[in-house]
Amino acid sequence: MSIVLASASPRRRELLEMMGLEFEIVPAKDELDAAGLSPEKAVAKIALGKALSVAKNRDENDLVIAADTLVCLDGELLGKPKDEAEAFEMLKKLSGNEHRVYTGVAVSMGGKCASDAEMTKVRFCKMSDEDIKNYIATFEPMDKAGAYGIQGKGAIFIEGIEGDYFNVMGLPLHRLHLMLKEFGFSLL
Repeated sequence: MSIVLASASPRRRELLEMMGLEFEIVPAKDELDAAGLSPEKAVAKIALGKALSVAKNRDENDLVIAADTLVCLDGELLGKPKDEAEAFEMLKKLSGNEHRVYTGVAVSMGGKCASDAEMTKVRFCKMSDEDIKNYIATFEPMDKAGAYGIQGKGAIFIEGIEGDYFNVMGLPLHRLHLMLKEFGFSLL
């Protein structure tokens, strides 16, 4: 049995390494369409699509883990910014507000699949335009949903969170642990 992470995310890789897992990285190429779904259902469906996309080309005993993260502010979904102007726009919207981070997690092994989602509330401080521009100049926002990283320099703008910190990083470890137990696999 091999463990496969169906993601190119460096943060997800770091989190699985932190858990002491040995795994392969095989980024998913296909995603299921989740238009019109609630954020929770959308990320769970997208994560499931990623897991199935990778699992179909693997041994049936391989354990495939996939995830997808979205940031939601007042019903607006914020993915990864396409450029610095969009990153500025996203961060300006997040400034002084509370938003929700949704991460869908999916696990596939032996023809069995499961997916679920986690939600965490994040409160941002009020940011000046100069703070936003200086943060964008670090390039940290450019590959992250919502244009920030809680585990990096973006942490200085976060007044508080309610929920799973690791969910905001892109892989809710508690939720993953519960799901893996259903597949007879423990992170311990």
